[in-house]
Amino acid sequence: MFNLREHNTTAKTEILAGLTTFLTMVYIVVVNPIILSSAGVPFNTVFLATIIASVVGTLWMSLFANYPIAVAPAMGLNAYFAFSVVGQANIPYDVAFGAVFVAGILFIILSLTPFREKLIEAIPANLKLGITSGIGLFIAFIGLRMTGIIADHPENLVTLGDLHSPSVMLALAGLGITLILYAMNVNGALFIGMVITGIIAFFTGQLSFSEGIVSIPSVPDLFVFGNPFTAVVDVIEYGLYAVVFSFLIVTVFDTTGTMIGVAEQAGLMKNGKLPKARQALLADSVATTVGSIFGTSPTSAYIESTTGVAAGGRTGLTTLVVSVLFIASAFFGPLVSAVSSLSAITSPALIVVGGLMAGNLGKINWEQFDEAFPAFLIILSMPLTSSIATGIALGFISYPLMKLAKGKWREVHPLMYIFAILFFYQLAFLPHI
Repeated sequence: MFNLREHNTTAKTEILAGLTTFLTMVYIVVVNPIILSSAGVPFNTVFLATIIASVVGTLWMSLFANYPIAVAPAMGLNAYFAFSVVGQANIPYDVAFGAVFVAGILFIILSLTPFREKLIEAIPANLKLGITSGIGLFIAFIGLRMTGIIADHPENLVTLGDLHSPSVMLALAGLGITLILYAMNVNGALFIGMVITGIIAFFTGQLSFSEGIVSIPSVPDLFVFGNPFTAVVDVIEYGLYAVVFSFLIVTVFDTTGTMIGVAEQAGLMKNGKLPKARQALLADSVATTVGSIFGTSPTSAYIESTTGVAAGGRTGLTTLVVSVLFIASAFFGPLVSAVSSLSAITSPALIVVGGLMAGNLGKINWEQFDEAFPAFLIILSMPLTSSIATGIALGFISYPLMKLAKGKWREVHPLMYIFAILFFYQLAFLPHI
């Protein structure tokens, strides 16, 4: 079924690769509920929805595309959901999940047509890099704020927090441990870092397991936003067009870029093309749709899949193992709930992942101002406005304007002019999110 011989691999290698991938990304089972519960979403709802979305997307990738690429709720988009859409714009979380559902349906349609490829081609590489880097800074900033390493300041907005606070000291210790593990190229550095930090928290009295460690998972609720019709009506009623577009655009770029990167590393690309690309692209769009039904933010292919590929994973058997392990994690709800109640344990993962995403800064063409400045606007405005959508909007508006001023209007894809007009209308006349 997985054509192991054709891919020069063995079942033992694939199983070990699946375990490696799971260990590097299992942090999302803890971190995602923390971020979304800050928006008022019940912890258990997000915990189970995170696992369900991860299993659906990863299994699809395994059985239909036969790729060692795992799928789970995307870092960055969960922060956008919690802090921008629900927090800043005061949109009820169930309505926001309806917007995710609509974005997921549109995502499926795009994945079934050539338009997804055209959309990716239309947006300049520097803006794509700016979006990823900006999201990285945004979620790292959130991690620093959640731990208290950065605190509010009445005049300068933010300042250094109280480094003598037990939670800050624990967070700094966790961050240091995780960075050391990363520097040593330890597989599962984020997860192992959280485990060690949790052990420190337990012996210093900051962490307790009053509800135990293991339990039978409860039956998840279906359609947390009501029904598909309600989701569409709410998007129109609340004017969530920019939200849907932001979910869609970021997920398209993030997933496609990750898939190509992992496939290249695994040697799966054929003449510069990705075999079974449609099935692979459908994995995250189907997972996003299903995940929204149960109560989680959009999903994406995970760059952590490269660790499994480095361990020898080449087929869907790797991701089948990841799916099975995610199912097993559903029985550790009380443990995850206890750990997630202490942000000092999980926030170092946000900071490190943010730093990794910001690595794209070096790929931006800083020598060409009309290319660099729109990307800079995106990067700067995302953390400062606490809005991924605003960052994208400013970048998409400024890019064609600068090209027009430079007489390079022919270099801009027609779709970019359409995006610029839509984003300008959203910023000028619709609620900012």
